[in-house]
Amino acid sequence: MLHHRKVNIDYDPPVSTLISVGEAARQMGVKVETLYAYVSRGVLESYPGDGRARLVDARAVDALARRGRPRQSSRDTSLNLLIETRITSISTDGVRYRGHVSSDLARTCSFEQVAELLWTGSLPHRSPPWNGSVMATGLGHDLPTAIRLIAAHVAAAAPSAGFDIAVAGRAMIASMTDSLALVGSAKVVRLPLVDQPPVSRSIAARLWGKLSVRPPTQKLVSTLNTALVLLADHDLATSTLGVRVAASTRANPYASVTAGLSILSGSLHGGASRPARALIDDALTSGASRAVSTLVKRGERMPGFGHTIYPALDPRAAVLLERVAELPGSGRAIAAADSIRVDVLRRFDRHANIDFAMALFTHVAGMSADAAEAMMAVARTAGWLAHALEEYQQPPLRFRPRSLYTGTKSAASAHRSN
Repeated sequence: MLHHRKVNIDYDPPVSTLISVGEAARQMGVKVETLYAYVSRGVLESYPGDGRARLVDARAVDALARRGRPRQSSRDTSLNLLIETRITSISTDGVRYRGHVSSDLARTCSFEQVAELLWTGSLPHRSPPWNGSVMATGLGHDLPTAIRLIAAHVAAAAPSAGFDIAVAGRAMIASMTDSLALVGSAKVVRLPLVDQPPVSRSIAARLWGKLSVRPPTQKLVSTLNTALVLLADHDLATSTLGVRVAASTRANPYASVTAGLSILSGSLHGGASRPARALIDDALTSGASRAVSTLVKRGERMPGFGHTIYPALDPRAAVLLERVAELPGSGRAIAAADSIRVDVLRRFDRHANIDFAMALFTHVAGMSADAAEAMMAVARTAGWLAHALEEYQQPPLRFRPRSLYTGTKSAASAHRSN
């Protein structure tokens, strides 16, 4: 059997120096989970081995053992920050929120319960009502843009101090959800913000009609809830780091969330599901192999595959793909998605990530291609606010990387040097 191997163009160690993660952990006197944590933080590079096994460079392990417990990444291209957190951890068995396995939470809890867990550290039996303020976003805006506009208006109307994270979170997420127009309806601007009476329905149920033309069923809404839970936080993703930077300046939680939403809009972050959705749609028309080959010929990246943290299938994707496969009428799309996964794994040794699973869900659920980013914006707001609260407890203005000027000298300086 031919084993494909990922190659790092900057550093590709000889095969003879590669050892198993288990052996590396033994040499360093740490648990395998700790070793994988070093990999996820960029302290060590890992490489594919046989099957699902991962290998590391024995020389790097030896150097790390001599230095002692690592506090910063050894990669020259990384931002050398190590941020301690009690919110989310990522390991080989998946993501944990406050010690709770997120895949278990996604199967058994509402998004609201999980958000309260992120904010307070305790998982409630039920969540209090989530009530927000409603405004429409005007004509012509896609879902992610509409959410950013809503968040900006909520932030502008929010108090600058005296906030409670849980109260702020419920109000902001409810406002994002309730202010979106129903699919196919006209959007009419209503300002100022209008407080609404208490709403008992879940966020997933209230969000459904804003994303899909299909009538909601218990299975569909439950799958949307699963997606929201899985997306609620993912440790220090780029948008989360941006939120913490904003919070370190003591921006209020509403403003900190708007910073995260701006970063999320990037095509390699929140927008990453859109090209994955296009790949699935193309595969349903022309076949999986041809759809993948088309991207290869264009020299484009393979959307929805590979992850810097997960060497195998993204555990969040595994849960969501399982739920989508249970939806009525998903058979043809599931078959196309499976064919894409097999082809990409054969060609590139890459596994599907959460962006691919979200793309498949939006197709099966009759949603537009931008619905995945909208879901992520609503869900990730819960995690962002938890990180903002944690950052408020740290010294302010602690994010100040050093720069190295590489530009030209001024004309005057150049003249003096002559």
